Amino acid sequence: MTIDPIREEARTLQKELTEHSYRYHVLDDPVIDDHTYDRMLKRLVEIEEQYPELSVPDSPTRRVGAPPLSVFDTAEHSIPMLSLDNGFTADDILAFHQRNLKALEKAAIPAGRLLYTAEPKLDGVAVELTYEKGVLTLATTRGDGRTGEVITDNIRTVEQVPLRLRQTDRPVPDLLEVRGEVIIHQSGFELLNRSRLNKGDAVFANPRNAAAGSLRQLDSRITAQRPLAIFVYGVGLTRGLDFTSQSQMLSALKDFGFPVNPLIRGPISIEAVLEAYKYLGTLRPDLDYEIDGMVIKVDDIGLQQQLGEKTKSPRWAIAYKFPASEKTTRINDIIVQVGRTGTLTPVAELEPVSIGGVTVSRATLHNADEIKRKDIRIGDQALVTRAGDVIPKVVKIFPSQRKGTEAVFHMPDICPVCNTRVRRLEEEAAVKCINASCSAQLKERIRHFVSKKGLDVDGLGKKLVDQLVDKGLVSSFADLFTLTLESVAGLDRMGNKSAANLIQAIEAAKKVSMARFIFALGIDHTGENAARLMAVNFKDLDALMAADELALSAIHGMGDKTARAIAGFFSVPENTINIEKIRLAGVDITNDLYQEVGVEGPKESHVFAGKTIVLTGTLTVFKRSEAKEKLLALGAKVTGSVSKKTDFLVAGESAGSKLAKAESLKVKILDEIQFVEMLNT
Repeated sequence: MTIDPIREEARTLQKELTEHSYRYHVLDDPVIDDHTYDRMLKRLVEIEEQYPELSVPDSPTRRVGAPPLSVFDTAEHSIPMLSLDNGFTADDILAFHQRNLKALEKAAIPAGRLLYTAEPKLDGVAVELTYEKGVLTLATTRGDGRTGEVITDNIRTVEQVPLRLRQTDRPVPDLLEVRGEVIIHQSGFELLNRSRLNKGDAVFANPRNAAAGSLRQLDSRITAQRPLAIFVYGVGLTRGLDFTSQSQMLSALKDFGFPVNPLIRGPISIEAVLEAYKYLGTLRPDLDYEIDGMVIKVDDIGLQQQLGEKTKSPRWAIAYKFPASEKTTRINDIIVQVGRTGTLTPVAELEPVSIGGVTVSRATLHNADEIKRKDIRIGDQALVTRAGDVIPKVVKIFPSQRKGTEAVFHMPDICPVCNTRVRRLEEEAAVKCINASCSAQLKERIRHFVSKKGLDVDGLGKKLVDQLVDKGLVSSFADLFTLTLESVAGLDRMGNKSAANLIQAIEAAKKVSMARFIFALGIDHTGENAARLMAVNFKDLDALMAADELALSAIHGMGDKTARAIAGFFSVPENTINIEKIRLAGVDITNDLYQEVGVEGPKESHVFAGKTIVLTGTLTVFKRSEAKEKLLALGAKVTGSVSKKTDFLVAGESAGSKLAKAESLKVKILDEIQFVEMLNT
């Protein structure tokens, strides 16, 4: 028997099984029974095992799992997966709407264009799926928003994920990065935990934890046994696919075979958004999956680009969170914690209670004003929630249940750690310990400095940091780099081998990127994205340290608070002396990001400064994401659609409809050679 009939049978089975899987898992409209499907799949497995050359990347057999990995690779997102600002009241959402109106009014855009989509905010794991020529080639987690873990083999096991885009009237794009949320339905979660109990395994706390744990299995055959599902809601980089609105984009994704949540509404007015939120809240208890709010997005993609982004979040979207689950419990005590910046924070010690599948025993009380406003006393019965379904918070207390033994709490006049008199700053609710040598502050600063997103010193955990500070071995960041094997080996639970590993880890941390180092310093209002922005805009640390608040606030994407905090930090002699000690200890602070961008930061004199630029087609000198960073560093504005306000269109190879539109609007068009020449001018 020749292979041709077998090849034809394999192709037919692959095509039919893909269609049946789509009808079952996405449309919920199967046309064959499970037994027939299983028999067809078994036959295809037999063929591909006998003739491996007939197995293709999008074959349904790829869903059963692959051999275990030793470690996850990482991959950078072409376009960062930003987080969302949160709103908790209708006033928050109306304020968001007014900000949008004000921004569009300045740009002379009619208010009538401002409509929204309203999407259920799924409580799962964000992922990005990359399709090249219609075939799934890469899947990553959100990670830190810029870089995620590669989970392609695990994503292939999710039945709802198309391994090849469905053929429709739409042309298959050359590149399509799809973003969505992987979840586990409540019914599947209950079955999963029941199975684990029967096997004697630990149960998962909630569906989100179960989904996250399933996606991070090094053995995708384990992932294949978990009841994972997905809803998609957006895209990253695309090539060969154009749409003008969020609604159109979701329709296109649905046509390509992706599951889109049926509860999404849009385009609708802001008034309809508020009504949709109320309606979604009534559905929440009966849904078979967890949601914790509603995501509101400006529907018009041109307006999205006009509104732009902040350092960590887009200005055109917001999460309208649901009130979290609430429970009543007793406040056993109120203690005071001292944070990294010296702020004294009162914390309620609670009678442990389970809220939303998590045991809560502590809740922040924020500050003395909050305690006074709510009249919170030690011994009170309190209503406790998890704000944003994450942070425990005391909503209110019940005075009617008091027995007369409750005690009024007073913020201390002296720091509970170093006994230094505390001070309340003008126009601030925070009470602070102003002793820079306070061991509590130092411990928190050191922990932040060596954290995974900072210098990432493996083995330097909380208890070890406490010992180093308490025994006087470390009184500043610089002291970490003077530790010796002998001084560390004498600490509790530190043998020679552990001490040697720690010293080796500290030595390895002596070569650090400027972005990580800035983050590690723990400057107020300066997170990962702001630190990266500094590294992109300043050649080295000395250039940043010399910059004043005006220069910092002029950077595209830099907030005034962050600029003020950074300038203030480097104006303190103690901080600059400490940095010099760190350098003298052999720490090499490099700035690869600046070298990659290859510019000296925003320049008013540069031809691209303040200009609106659109990139289209394939660039060969560098990626479009790299070109975008170079332009942003020069103070340009990069958008995704061509309009009368576009100053330049950079046209790479295979430029499509954007090029034609630019020509019709008489927008200045640059080929890649012209673009690079102007960029370096």
